[in-house]
Amino acid sequence: MSARMKNSIISLIGAAFATVALTAVTTPLTAVAEPNTAAVGARIELQGAVNVRDIGGYRTYDGETVKSGKAIRADSLEKLTDADMQKLAGLNLRTAIDLRTPAEVQFAGQDKLPNGVAPVVRPIDDTGLFQQMMAAIQSGDPQQQEELLGNGKAEELMERVYGSFLSAGSRTAFGQTIRDLAATDKATLYHCTAGKDRTGWLTYVLLRAVGVPESTARQDYLLSNQYRAAADAKLREQVKQAGLMENPDLLIPLQEVRDAYLDNAIQQMEQDYGDFGKFLTNGLGLDGGTILKLRKNLVG
Repeated sequence: MSARMKNSIISLIGAAFATVALTAVTTPLTAVAEPNTAAVGARIELQGAVNVRDIGGYRTYDGETVKSGKAIRADSLEKLTDADMQKLAGLNLRTAIDLRTPAEVQFAGQDKLPNGVAPVVRPIDDTGLFQQMMAAIQSGDPQQQEELLGNGKAEELMERVYGSFLSAGSRTAFGQTIRDLAATDKATLYHCTAGKDRTGWLTYVLLRAVGVPESTARQDYLLSNQYRAAADAKLREQVKQAGLMENPDLLIPLQEVRDAYLDNAIQQMEQDYGDFGKFLTNGLGLDGGTILKLRKNLVG
């Protein structure tokens, strides 16, 4: 297997298990009317990453706007070009927080960052499924792959990882990242592998924490499908051409973000903590002063 193919596969598989959700239909989170706020999600065009966005521009309930140049969500950065790093160097970045597991980093490589940007290693546990999935795909065994991913099994794999995001270790990592965003006036970048699941959940929580309506935070979460579509389709084609999978469409549930994933993550959160506010304080360990600092830093 070529190095390029190897990196392409990691870009899918590592991300596939970097997620947040459980699968059953749930009721809407908010019953009150929300402002008609269209998704912004300003994309930062890079050659070595496809899902990099400044989350600024979203409107809050009280008519304020999330500031640009404060929080940047991304997919993995190990394939950045020199031109990419030059572009990132102009964003006033202070830190780049890497949420990937050690296995993902070992397989794909360390982040490439501009000079002066401090790397922060803050892995979110994937319950070991990354290595399990890599073994199944590299086996090239269609029966094994069907048994692992077919007939709803891929969604079940996602559910187990999503549940782990409410574990003590994962909540500590998410909470610390939000505290970091509250504490600096420079930009903070955070990412996982595909920038859609761990990163998507963190961004969803972050936007809601500063007063962005749930429906708008959800739109930002779903934008990953738009930005990743071409790269994900290409990966499925490459996997098939390489003879690794007869049916690469088995990967689609792992490549996409879905309302059902997010809805059920929220359901689990509410079962554990009662409501979103208690999740921020009791689940993520954020006190009122930190939430106020976060709002002041990110909104204006």
